[in-house]
Amino acid sequence: MTFKSLFLGLGLAAASAFGAAAETWKLAVTDVEGLERLQLEWGPFKEALETATGETFEFYAVNSRTAAAEALRGKTVDFVVSGPAEYVVINKLTQAQPLIGLGRPDYHCAIVVRADSGINQPSDLKGKKVAFGDIGSTSNMLCPMQVLADYGVDPVNDIDKVHTSRNIAHEALKAGDVDAIGSNAGSWLGVRNKETDLPYGFFKMIARSGDLPNDMIMVGAHVPQEAADMVRDAILANKASIIAGITAHEENDKYVGMDLVAINDGAYNYVRSMYANAGYPQFDAFIGD
Repeated sequence: MTFKSLFLGLGLAAASAFGAAAETWKLAVTDVEGLERLQLEWGPFKEALETATGETFEFYAVNSRTAAAEALRGKTVDFVVSGPAEYVVINKLTQAQPLIGLGRPDYHCAIVVRADSGINQPSDLKGKKVAFGDIGSTSNMLCPMQVLADYGVDPVNDIDKVHTSRNIAHEALKAGDVDAIGSNAGSWLGVRNKETDLPYGFFKMIARSGDLPNDMIMVGAHVPQEAADMVRDAILANKASIIAGITAHEENDKYVGMDLVAINDGAYNYVRSMYANAGYPQFDAFIGD
């Protein structure tokens, strides 16, 4: 099945006053598998996007980050909603560019230890066991590894690292089975705040990152710049309705309180540094795939 270019069509929208017909464009979300989930979780966003731009959009379901990259390279998808770590690889493979940043509130990571551990700074973790989240995750792996590197701890050679789910890592830290966890700070606090049998000071954060680069809507390299600019401007001019569409489903609660901002590729150089410090200096393949 051959699909038209999303942004090429949006560019044609500008010419519609001269008689050009509108097109139908393709939209993917990297961490949502299956068309049914796309329609349920991102349908309101698609509707808001259509209203803002005056164009028609169709979902393009992808079952992996690699599939999203291949679809961009094959020009069968044009818009992709993705995270910072995915973007860095997709950009390397396809030259896709970020268009709109999805500014998530309190999007940063932290290194957490038990308060009674005697561990007070990242350098104290050398030779110790540290649990991280999903392999390749921006805020649950790459970011906390970068934080360690920022403090002079080599996350590849200086620690005994393990990967597990946030809840399991939390329980392991609580039991003393790991010495620290590296996690999305807000998400970990959500787990911590459900504890009812521990004093608030049972854990402590010994380091945290700055706010992370945004999730984004990216545009394929095959899309004319004037068309991409048109979509960007339409989204920014209709922020309230676009944000309401994104946050309509509870699966997107991480975006509640978000802003939409124009962004460029340079904002993601910090993520490239994360890849390098995690032992993947080429960032040309998805970690964990």
